[in-house]
Amino acid sequence: MGKSWKNAGKMENAQKKGLMFTKFAREIQVAAKMGGADPNMNSRLRLAIEAAKKNAVPNDTIDRALKKGAGLLGDAAAVEEVAYEGYGPHGVGVIVECQTDNRNRTAPEVRAVFKSHGGSIGELGSVAWMFKRVGLIEASRKTGAFDPEEEAIEAGADEVTKTDEGYSFYCAYESLDTVRNALIARGWNVTVCEPSYKANNITELSEAQLKEVEEFLNEMDELDDSHRVHATI
Repeated sequence: MGKSWKNAGKMENAQKKGLMFTKFAREIQVAAKMGGADPNMNSRLRLAIEAAKKNAVPNDTIDRALKKGAGLLGDAAAVEEVAYEGYGPHGVGVIVECQTDNRNRTAPEVRAVFKSHGGSIGELGSVAWMFKRVGLIEASRKTGAFDPEEEAIEAGADEVTKTDEGYSFYCAYESLDTVRNALIARGWNVTVCEPSYKANNITELSEAQLKEVEEFLNEMDELDDSHRVHATI
């Protein structure tokens, strides 16, 4: 008997990789559209290309996305950024940032995930009050002793937290580029530099409830058009 489950696993992995490539390509396209097609003059585009290459996105995929964003391809459908707000399981506040070329496809898909987990999409601003608009910089540093709190202060960041691969620095949205440049000057390797949302208060959940919320967030994150998912957890 053949081990068909292995073939199924390969197919699933290929599909996930294809979705990941699509999301990287959309970020490159949006970044090029918003800030120009020169990575040296567009930090968001430069980081998007670096992230795509780090995750083995083919060069022709990167090049095509860049040309689409710059308007150099006549068949390019316009990709736009749109956000949806709502309440997930157990009253968790959620903001879903999407990149899409068809809102009429994206909105029902997002709404369906909310509904299938007992949540609901709200009106604009319905949960935004639960978050603060911030700048997020993820960076690592491998040389020299340092105090992350001191580094954050010196760079102009408001807060720093440890992550699996380094540190997350939070700053005022308007100070994003300034803090990024200060960290780079202090020897940090910046891998993410983008607008983000940070929860003002964390929703208290039991272990079982948190598991349900994480399942909901993972499903939302796996939608073709979702780009970033923020929650009060």
